[in-house]
Amino acid sequence: MRNRRGGKVCDRLWYLGREESGIYLLEGERGSLIVSGGMSYIAPTVLDQLNAFGIDEKRIIGILILHAHFDHIGLVPLLKRRNPGSEVFASARGWEILRMPKGIETINAFSRLVAERMGAADGLAEWDLEWREDVTGRTVSEGDEIDLGGMGVRILETPGHSSCSISAYVPELRALFPSDGGGIPFAEMIVPAGNSNFTEYQRSLEKLSRLPVGILCADHYGYVTGGEAEGYLRKSIEEAREKRSRIEEIYRRTGSIEETVKRLVAEVYRRQPDYFLPPEIYAGVYRQTVRHIAGKLETAAG
Repeated sequence: MRNRRGGKVCDRLWYLGREESGIYLLEGERGSLIVSGGMSYIAPTVLDQLNAFGIDEKRIIGILILHAHFDHIGLVPLLKRRNPGSEVFASARGWEILRMPKGIETINAFSRLVAERMGAADGLAEWDLEWREDVTGRTVSEGDEIDLGGMGVRILETPGHSSCSISAYVPELRALFPSDGGGIPFAEMIVPAGNSNFTEYQRSLEKLSRLPVGILCADHYGYVTGGEAEGYLRKSIEEAREKRSRIEEIYRRTGSIEETVKRLVAEVYRRQPDYFLPPEIYAGVYRQTVRHIAGKLETAAG
């Protein structure tokens, strides 16, 4: 079952934000952890929800970044500045990206672009949402655990969607937080997102599929529960295999990375006209994917 409304997922777990962009809050005995950072323009929604749901923001002791793409870290600066004692966690590669002046510039520019696309830019002026060099934190990697008291959040390295992607797993809840590394539950589909390295993305899906999952907590388009959650990663593996075959087919026919990207983007917006990303950003995403798969094809043929 797919759920896209903000509210309590189960005891000690909340979904906050909007349908197309959300974050999670885990409540332990020591304190709470925000998992993922969403898009910047959901700030008013999340702050209203914290108040409406009676969630004590002062209990937030950590914020976990699952990867450093702009649409997954938008609230991190605001939440950290509102609660300076909280600790921000990310992978080593994630921190490397978040310390690059060019990376920060791109994050802020894309955040503004998507806020404008969603008609939410005017309401953000009062919030301090921009990334700057003042946001620092701790590195986490495979096998690390964030102890919230009565609840442990395990870290798994799952590259492929991005070079800095990690996932989080809470055994006590059978809850998996793969960010975009588990496939995006858009509408009734699963959208594979092996952006930076599709081969590693498929390996990461296989790795995650070995976990017992009762709640699949995606960053875009909500969370999945019940029988669908249990089979979600197996289905994601199938969808990823089909998507790779489709990209290979178009590239073999056209022999052009740019023409392949153009056709793939057109297909996306025919099926998903209301998808949150602007076409120009999605073209950049597909360009990475196609370059990787085309390179693999050329190597195999050569």
